[in-house]
Amino acid sequence: MISLKRIYSIIGLSVVVIILGVVALTSWYTVDESEQAVLLTFGDAGDPIVEPGLKFKMPWPIQTVEILSKETFSLQFGYEEKDGQIVEYADETKMITGDENIVLADLVVQWRITDPASFLYSSEDPRQILHNSTSASLRSIIGSSKIDDALTSGKAEIEAEVRELLTSLVEKYDIGISILAVKLQDVELPNEEVRKAFTNVTDARETMNTKINEANKYRNQKTQEAEGEKDAIISRAQGDKAARIETARGDVAVFNSLLTEYQDAPEITRQRLILETLDQVLPDTEIYIMKDDGNTMKYLPIRPAEQQQQQTPPPVVEEGSEKSE
Repeated sequence: MISLKRIYSIIGLSVVVIILGVVALTSWYTVDESEQAVLLTFGDAGDPIVEPGLKFKMPWPIQTVEILSKETFSLQFGYEEKDGQIVEYADETKMITGDENIVLADLVVQWRITDPASFLYSSEDPRQILHNSTSASLRSIIGSSKIDDALTSGKAEIEAEVRELLTSLVEKYDIGISILAVKLQDVELPNEEVRKAFTNVTDARETMNTKINEANKYRNQKTQEAEGEKDAIISRAQGDKAARIETARGDVAVFNSLLTEYQDAPEITRQRLILETLDQVLPDTEIYIMKDDGNTMKYLPIRPAEQQQQQTPPPVVEEGSEKSE
């Protein structure tokens, strides 16, 4: 029969083995490269552990560890992919624009856990808070935007504003999440008839833009031609200016030369200038020098004399003939 003392020894040994087993099993943990950990000491969270490897800690229940992922998560707002099929939630995506039109908008939010302690203990369900914040941000920005911007060229600006507002909300709620990107997936009108009408408006706008671009191209072409013509006129004017300046300088040089001659022999120079001027003004007119001497007037026909001198051939002297005196 086993004694009571031996029973106590067996129980004590079992307790020691159990304690050692718990210590051995709960005194180490592993952090993978894609993971981060939070070490809790009597429920008080310390700094996050992001370095991968084998880690040691105080055994349970002194210290416990929570392992979280460092990967990038995606929040699908307005739809969900299940077994390769897309399930849409129209109640979430239906919203009113700033110009009182109804659109269906869904988007994807990429986020990451950057403060594991806040993610675990600052709220009961941080993912739901992120979902609600996304809905509020998107509805706020769409509600202040025009339908044309939401459907066409304003999507990038809407995405930026949604991200900015959503980032401020998650920071305010302190749920340990950082927003990496916001991407609008589909922004559509609620029914086919409205879509067709808007498509017609969009096509008309594209036609208008095309005509405006063609008109701008024609204007630029004519402007360039006018600029070229202007430059040509300016160039010709500058050339004419230079020619006139050189002509004026030549006239000044001629005048200075005549002035010197006039100062040396004023009477002769005056008569020569009169004759030259008459010859320039009346190039095809016979010029005579008239002189009054009482009742008798004598004149000298200069141009006929010049023509006669040019037309009269020189005398020919034959061999053997004698020159008469």
